[in-house]
Amino acid sequence: MTVIALTMMTSSSMPPSKKGIQFSDVSFEKAKKVAAKSGKLIFIDCYTDWCGPCKKMAKTAFRDYEIGEVYNESFVCLKVEMEKEEDGKVLARKYRVAAYPTLLIIDARGNLVRTTVGYKTKDQLMALAESVL
Repeated sequence: MTVIALTMMTSSSMPPSKKGIQFSDVSFEKAKKVAAKSGKLIFIDCYTDWCGPCKKMAKTAFRDYEIGEVYNESFVCLKVEMEKEEDGKVLARKYRVAAYPTLLIIDARGNLVRTTVGYKTKDQLMALAESVL
């Protein structure tokens, strides 16, 4: 019991950046401005509320400490609901998002750098980051 309590206390007292990818709650236009100022690329998790693999990634790979370290340091990270959010509808048309999850890497000017579709493991997310950095 003491170990469980200590583990729970330690994990809940960790800074948010230590708990995986920290998705910004900003518009795509704002993300482009932040990316331009910071020299980062934009990482977008294109998801829908009904997508099972999207939910699984949100609970697993996106919460991984190492993934968080790399993605938070290297990208402006957005999580966009593609069917309900206005940005989602615009992004779906512009970048031809037709399946979920779709992960987009975009530069500060809005140019598509990389697209990948489907559930990704921690190792696959790490490889995606390494391929564009």
